Amino acid sequence: MGTMDGILDTVAATHPILPLVGLLKTNGKLILLGALEKPLELPVFPLLMELFDGFRHEIVGEVTEVGSKVEKFKVGEKVAVGGYCGSCRSCENCTNDLENYCSKGIATYNAMYHDGTSTYGGYSNMIVVDEHFVFHVPENLPLAAAAPLLCAGITMYSPLRYFGLDKPGLHIGVVGLGGLGHVGVKFAKAMGLKVTVISTSKNKQKEALERLSADSFLVSTDQDQLQAAMGTMDGILDTVSADHSIHPLIGLLKSHGKLIFLGAPEKPVELPVFPLLMGKKLVAGSGIGGMKETQEMLDFAAKHNITADVEVIPMDYVNTVLERLAKGDVKYRFVIDVAKTLRAE
Repeated sequence: MGTMDGILDTVAATHPILPLVGLLKTNGKLILLGALEKPLELPVFPLLMELFDGFRHEIVGEVTEVGSKVEKFKVGEKVAVGGYCGSCRSCENCTNDLENYCSKGIATYNAMYHDGTSTYGGYSNMIVVDEHFVFHVPENLPLAAAAPLLCAGITMYSPLRYFGLDKPGLHIGVVGLGGLGHVGVKFAKAMGLKVTVISTSKNKQKEALERLSADSFLVSTDQDQLQAAMGTMDGILDTVSADHSIHPLIGLLKSHGKLIFLGAPEKPVELPVFPLLMGKKLVAGSGIGGMKETQEMLDFAAKHNITADVEVIPMDYVNTVLERLAKGDVKYRFVIDVAKTLRAE
């Protein structure tokens, strides 16, 4: 939990255990972070964080106990939890497998369940989750490297599928080669796409071309490179959250091309409309994915051996990680080994 001085520290949080859930203890003290959305109605079970967590909403673990109504999971199975642990389950988005866009969606951390209790995410010994919001992790996916797929992975996979940019032979640009971008390149290549990595840093060219097997690399500050690539891309996935101009990106698109925002710049983006009109181009946004699509993404990743590049760290290293993140010293995701390094006091 964050303190007033910005340092992360450990706290114990408890929540009443209802008969449907049962009781799970760690080191003799209950450390239950999570709650029931609709007590006594929804099947839920605790997950021991055997494991690893990306950023509190990229959680992988092992089932340690199941409620009496749980049908999809068994004790001992490898499972995962992503950005949402609850939704209304009845709105248009929910009934169309788009729970991530539910107006009453419950984020896995820093949110409130319908009963008013808080969600704490994966920085905990265990978590209680409705089985609808839990995913099977295929056996061949390493747990630590699979954790970031619950956010970064589905964030890149979903727009490729939804906007029809997954057809073999299409030319896709990926703006930014970070936690999102490097996974996006892997998914796009597995789909048979031609991939151009777009970055302000020429230093990432070797990584993009040789290690991630991108087809080409474009330095976005090089006007000659930009001009040569104008009108060549069917779609662009923009992962950058720093403020930047999108005018050159729109120019890179073919007619009917699609620019999809996956990052969230702090300042409003200036949108040049005329190039959109003249090319029937689309600018849109996308955020993670629904439960069905996320499971599909994990299965696809397993089939094509796609994982994130991670550095596994102990819990007591997190404050150092904050300093490293501020310096950009990460490649590409930190993953906390919660089970082995977080101890109940």
